[in-house]
Amino acid sequence: MKRLQLGLVVLLCGILISSRAQSDPDKINGDEKELVIDSVTSILNANYIFPEVATKMNNLLRSKLEKGEYKKIKSPQQFAEVLTRDVQSVSKDLHLRVGFDPVGIARRRDASQSAQDSIAFAERQLANNRANNYGFKEVRILEGNVGYLNLTGFFNVDEEAGATAHAAMNLLSNADALIIDLRQNGGGSPSMIQLITSYLYGPNRVHLNNFYYRPSDSHTQTWTLPYVPGKRRPDIDVYVLTSKSTFSAAEEFSYNLRNLERATLIGETTGGGAHPGGTRLATDRFTIWVPTGRAINPISNTNWEGVGVEPHIKVAANKALDVAKMTALESILKKRKGQDNFHIEWALEGFKANKAKFNLDEEVLASYVGNYGPRKIELKDGRLYYQRDGGNEYLLVPMTKDKFMIKEIPYFRIQLLKEAGKVVALQGLYNDGRKDKNLRE
Repeated sequence: MKRLQLGLVVLLCGILISSRAQSDPDKINGDEKELVIDSVTSILNANYIFPEVATKMNNLLRSKLEKGEYKKIKSPQQFAEVLTRDVQSVSKDLHLRVGFDPVGIARRRDASQSAQDSIAFAERQLANNRANNYGFKEVRILEGNVGYLNLTGFFNVDEEAGATAHAAMNLLSNADALIIDLRQNGGGSPSMIQLITSYLYGPNRVHLNNFYYRPSDSHTQTWTLPYVPGKRRPDIDVYVLTSKSTFSAAEEFSYNLRNLERATLIGETTGGGAHPGGTRLATDRFTIWVPTGRAINPISNTNWEGVGVEPHIKVAANKALDVAKMTALESILKKRKGQDNFHIEWALEGFKANKAKFNLDEEVLASYVGNYGPRKIELKDGRLYYQRDGGNEYLLVPMTKDKFMIKEIPYFRIQLLKEAGKVVALQGLYNDGRKDKNLRE
């Protein structure tokens, strides 16, 4: 009797544990795996850009399921990662991936249940877009009047995204060269590519790209826009920075401009994803990002899928910005030959000095310490500091043996003047060519 009771307890415990395991959000059972693979293969059959490749991927997934090769996987996240590796092993398509996202799926489904849920979903999306400033991470003018745009994503152009793009491109519209940094840009929407590129051409439309979409068996084209708010700059030199992380729409932007010979690409060969698509819900816990189309460039009649976009100047990604700055300044100087180029030469001199990192002995630095009228130089912990009229102290960065720059005041530098080997004065230098001098007390 006792053995029977003990057996019943063990059986009940086993049933309870099994039930909990199947409902545990951090685990996945065999039935769910089969359901996910059924859904994923169905979606691929109907939507993946290359039907014959979809068949091969589906055969692999079903074969591995039947052989029990997924049996030991307990984590749903790991299952999604393994399925992604399996489909990519056949397709070599880095866009194609299976995801585990029960929270995101629930939110998307809730959004369709009621007006209130739909509004909440839209508000979260808007907040996320604003938090990322629609991909416009940094917009500024570098020394030498070189524009710099750090773009981390190509957001779909709606009213706010469009206004942000207009503001950024107009801020850069008076620059003599433009650097567009896509080293951390994973892609996005062709509509933002179209808008930004339109500022780099005149009003006559330019053919940018073509797309073919399998589900609708349709072709589309993208062209520059006949009108954009503000100033167009078809004459400006453009430099695009790339890395291995530059992907998808960021690659299209780079590939378009490279084929149109409108920009110089600097950095690393990009990731190699040319198939547009979107996220589909496979189950209530799993998604699949499935490529449904492919880009067909009107000049090359092909795309960058699997090979990436090759830059004109190949350098490590972390050096690309420095190379672009130097290239841009030298190009501007060459174009403006015979004009007043003092501010360009100033910027080049500063850039080269920063790269060289000139160092001075402490004995030499100590010889510059003193008061020069309202100006003062002090030596602290082996470094020189500059101060005027008792104001802020600034670290002096050596450019040569007797010339220094200040990071916080890029338009100003100082030079120590000597007579008979002794420091007699401090001369202020300005990026417009002005000079002023104070004698050493």
